[in-house]
This record gives sequence, C-alpha cells and structure tokens, in this order.
Amino acid sequence: MYMPAHFAAGPEAIRSLLTRPGAANLVTMTSQGLLATLLPFAYDPSVGEHGALHAHVARNNTQWSEPAIGESLMIIQGADAYISPSWYASKAEHGRVVPTWNYSTAHVYGTLVVHDDPEWVAGQVRRLTGINEAAFDHPWSVEDAPERYVEGQLRAIVGLELVITRIEAKAKLSQNRPDADIEGVVAGLSARGLVESAADVERARADGD
Repeated sequence: MYMPAHFAAGPEAIRSLLTRPGAANLVTMTSQGLLATLLPFAYDPSVGEHGALHAHVARNNTQWSEPAIGESLMIIQGADAYISPSWYASKAEHGRVVPTWNYSTAHVYGTLVVHDDPEWVAGQVRRLTGINEAAFDHPWSVEDAPERYVEGQLRAIVGLELVITRIEAKAKLSQNRPDADIEGVVAGLSARGLVESAADVERARADGD
C-alpha cells in the first residue's frame, strides 16, 4: 500500500476499522488465479498474535474449496468521500487547490482457515448478527427463526477465519491541509449529509493535535 507518513493510520483508527460493523473483500491467490468475495466479518482479538477476522461464504462459492497460495487478504473500507477544493479557505487566498478523495482502509493479511463445521459456523453467525443488530430498537436474533430452517441455512454456508499476520492501514483524512481548510472540509461534508466522513476528519485532526 502506498503510505505517506502523515496518512498512516494509528492504533485507534485500525481498531475502529476492524471492529465497526461492515464487510470486507476477501482476496485469495489460488491455482485458478485470484478469487475475491465481499463478506461481512467480525473481529476476534483473542486469536493468535494479531487477532482474526471471522466470516462465512456460500457453500456453492468455490473460493473456500480452492486452497489459498500464500497469504490471503481482506480489504476493509471505511467511509470515503469526494473533497471539493471549493471547501478550502486557501482557495480564496491563492487558488492553488485541487479535488481529492478522503478515505480510510485496512489491508489485513493472514492465513485463511476453513471451518466446515456447523457448530463453528453457528457461533460465527450469531456473533455477526449480534454486532449488526445491536443498534436496532428490537434486535433480531437467530433464535427468532424456526430451528429446522436455521439448520438448513447453516448447512448452506462454510466458515472462514483469517488469522492475521500483518495489517497495513491508511487514513487519508485531510491531515495535510491547514486548519482553516480542514474546517471547511468538515462543514462541506456535513452539509452534504456525509456525517461519518466528517467525523473521521474531526477525529484525525484531534489525533494529530
């Protein structure tokens, strides 16, 4: 990953990317070439030295049954947004500004472990559901569905675990701009309803102070 020093994500930014509800692209090199699937995931910090990402895939998806060659990769994407130069205070001062794109991302590398085990998969599905339902007023749980139906659904998926070996993470959030420009970016993003991106910029500025 191209990584200017001022955009390197710190520990808190990395933890946020790993623990926020979301999905990541799993990329594996196989004898059939590169395979990729977008998968919701849950982070388990208790596994190995760096933790693990837990997910599941449809049994009919051949990515799980094609042995991965070397490290596998899961690409986690945080909020991202177009940044207009019209938001910069420096536009009025000298005009030497151009558009850019703000984003946060983590490239999580590791060893891929397949769990073709109903008990492991059931636990992963329950945990993943709990993470994503937590913000609902009336959270849905696996127990809300008929037991035989759930058993059938579980037979149709296979568990995947990426045991993390290393992480490369980047937070490109206007840290290279003067304070007045950053304030303009936050205001511009907020006005467009991009509150998560605006909050990320504010958080990056606070971390840099």
